[in-house]
Amino acid sequence: MIVSQDTAVKIAEHLLQIKAIKLQPHKPFVWASGWKAPIYCDNRRTLSYPKIRNYLRDQFIKVIHEKMGKPDIICGVATGGIAHGMMIADAMNLPFCYVRAEAKVHGLTNLIEGVVGAGQKVVIVEDLISTGKSSLKAVTSLRNAGCIVQGMISIFTYNFKISADAFKKEKCPVYHLCDYETLTKEALKKEVITKADVALLKSWREAPEKWGQDGKEPVRPMSGGMK
Repeated sequence: MIVSQDTAVKIAEHLLQIKAIKLQPHKPFVWASGWKAPIYCDNRRTLSYPKIRNYLRDQFIKVIHEKMGKPDIICGVATGGIAHGMMIADAMNLPFCYVRAEAKVHGLTNLIEGVVGAGQKVVIVEDLISTGKSSLKAVTSLRNAGCIVQGMISIFTYNFKISADAFKKEKCPVYHLCDYETLTKEALKKEVITKADVALLKSWREAPEKWGQDGKEPVRPMSGGMK
């Protein structure tokens, strides 16, 4: 869930302004999973804009205070959550760690980088949540280390049902600063997309794994079909 609609709108404006999110309904991107998508999100771009990255940091901290209480440690999910997580930990004067996607195959073969201990309360920071699969791997890794995961916060989510169901199953609270619905509304308002494009964006969100897999380019719907 997004915590504040006002915050979500402001972040959507920022992400569109700096092109951290690109919308191409008629020229889809191909994700690593093989899914075709009319959207690409690169929240690392926010790091190049001090005012925006600091605003995100402050909103993260606000959510932590309001929803989770003070943790013992902040953890970033590699790689997108590392920089923002470190900024949060620094501002809150807390220890920091991060979780790799896979354990190193050399050296100490660490999966968790940094010092964590059993019984420590941890808040996990992500830049983006899609299916939730990689994010929840971090939750499992920390729980296996004996940590108490208070929850996860992300900059942006696509609000896939598969993700919501997965977090619910793992009993891990998850909060987002901005989401797909808010982003598309702001993109339409700022004329980044048209009303006709919204139908394509909506159809993708409802069945992303099937969208565009017939080999045909998405067809722009008639604007009169919008409701």
